[in-house]
Amino acid sequence: MSDDRLIVALDVPNIVQGMELASRLGDSVSFYKIGLGMLTGGGLAMANELKQEHGKRIFLDMKFFDIGATVEAAVRGIAQYDLDFLTVHGDPHVVRAAKEGAAGSNLKILAVTILTSLDRNDLDASCYKAGDVADLVLERAGKAMLAGADGVIASPQEAAHIRALPEANGKLIVTPGVRPAGADLGDQKRVMTPAEAIRAGVDHMVVGRPIHKAADPAQAARAIIEEIQSA
Repeated sequence: MSDDRLIVALDVPNIVQGMELASRLGDSVSFYKIGLGMLTGGGLAMANELKQEHGKRIFLDMKFFDIGATVEAAVRGIAQYDLDFLTVHGDPHVVRAAKEGAAGSNLKILAVTILTSLDRNDLDASCYKAGDVADLVLERAGKAMLAGADGVIASPQEAAHIRALPEANGKLIVTPGVRPAGADLGDQKRVMTPAEAIRAGVDHMVVGRPIHKAADPAQAARAIIEEIQSA
């Protein structure tokens, strides 16, 4: 049993450990996220192997941010791997450049609104403009989708409000801020359970530590899928 609404984060140091975890998860997982921390550990090679040899869907979480020409070139290079999702920061000029780079491929560009590990104090320290975090997320999400983003990355706590935006029609909402009931929250500050996230309008949820730190990762993944499907 698998359900691609669950994306498992392969947040391990290198391709060897990543492929070992994917082997343990087997058919229980059909969609994986490979993040920036894995880039120097063989992340792109692992993404290609999981996609081409094992038929898995791949979310490459690079959060690109640079001048437009550089973003466009980087995304064009990623698009040749026939992957599924790629993240960029939600600034409109970045989104537009990423869409140019992805042209002619099936790669979906997802815009980061505000990282789920950040709260208002963090935003103040980073010189973000004043305002409630949820309101800033909505503003950034709307602007990114108008710029052409295929979807957004956001906390599940903002998902229902994003789904209600006119700009969100036909767009994806992917959230990393999901933890099964009773799980350690780690560095996440704005979280929901899998069932709550689905009811809030989330299309895909990214879960890492509650699965790969479990004694039986495949069973942990199946439990989350059961909760998703019950919602």
